[in-house]
Amino acid sequence: MKPWPVRRPAFGRAMGDWTRKGVLRRLGRLGAVVVIGIALGTAVLAVIIWTQIEKRFLFFPTQEITYTPGQAGLDYEEAFFFTQDGLRLHGWYVPGRTDVTWLWFHGNGGNISHRVDEMALIQQRLGVNQFIFDYQGYGKSEGRPTEKGTYRDARAALEYLQNRPDVETDRIVYFGRSLGAAVAVELATSQPPLGMVLVSPFTSVGDMARLTMPLLPVHWLVGNRYDSLARIGRVDPPLLILHGDQDQTVPVAQGRKLFEAANSPKQFRLLAGAGHNDTYSAGGAEYWDALTEFTAALPGQGSSTGSR
Repeated sequence: MKPWPVRRPAFGRAMGDWTRKGVLRRLGRLGAVVVIGIALGTAVLAVIIWTQIEKRFLFFPTQEITYTPGQAGLDYEEAFFFTQDGLRLHGWYVPGRTDVTWLWFHGNGGNISHRVDEMALIQQRLGVNQFIFDYQGYGKSEGRPTEKGTYRDARAALEYLQNRPDVETDRIVYFGRSLGAAVAVELATSQPPLGMVLVSPFTSVGDMARLTMPLLPVHWLVGNRYDSLARIGRVDPPLLILHGDQDQTVPVAQGRKLFEAANSPKQFRLLAGAGHNDTYSAGGAEYWDALTEFTAALPGQGSSTGSR
C-alpha cells in the first residue's frame, strides 16, 4: 500500500497572501471599507440631525386661526388647494385695486392669521391684490413642514393664482419674510416673478448655524439647506431687500451678503429702529416708501395702476 502523499498548503493561495504586498493590499481594502462606513454613517447622522433641527428649531407652526382679514375690515376669499403630493393647503385671497398681485411667503412661526395687520396696511397703502397661504403643518394646512415641502407648497400656491381668472399671471410679485424669503428665492429660480421683495432674509441655514452655534460643527451637517446665496444669482427680476438694523434674529450682514450676490436691478433698504418681525410698524415711512417706490417702478406699472 502506497503512503498517502503529503500536501503542503499553498499559503499564497489557500490561506491567503501574507506577504508584505498582500498585507498592504488587505489594509488598503479595509481602509476603503472604513472610509465608506464613516461616510455613510455621517450621512445618516446628518439626516437625523437635520430632521430634528427641522422639528425643533426651524419650524414653529400653530394651528389656531386667531384673526381673519374680515375682522380687519378686508374683503377676502378662503382658498383650499392641493400640492403635487396631495396635501390640502389653506390660504386667503384679498382683492386690491390694481392688476398686481403679491404672493406672500410668511416666516417660520405662527400661521397666516398673524400677518393680517400687515396685509391690511398693504391693502390700504399699495392697493395690490394679495394671496397668503400656510405651509403644510401650519394653520389649516395638512401635513408636516419640511424644507422640500415648503418648496412644493410654493409651487402649488403659484399654480392656484395662475388658475384664477381675475389674476394676471405675468404681474405676480413674490413677497417673502425671513424663512419665506428663502422659499421665494427658490421658486423664482424656476418661475420668475414680475418682481421680488425680501424682508429680513438670511443666506442659508448653514450660515445661520455658524453664527448662532460657532463652537459646534452644525453648519457642516446642514450646510446647503435653504441656500438662497447659491440661488440668488439665477434670479433676474427687480429685487428689493429690507432689513431692520435692530434685527436680533437674522443679522443685517445676512441681508447685505444676499444683496451683494444678487443681480441688478436691486435695492437694499436699512430700516432704522426695526427688528425682525416689526419692520412694517417700527420701520415706519422708510419701509412703506420703499415698497411704494418699488411697486411703482415695476415693468409696465405706469399704465396698469388705478381701479380695476
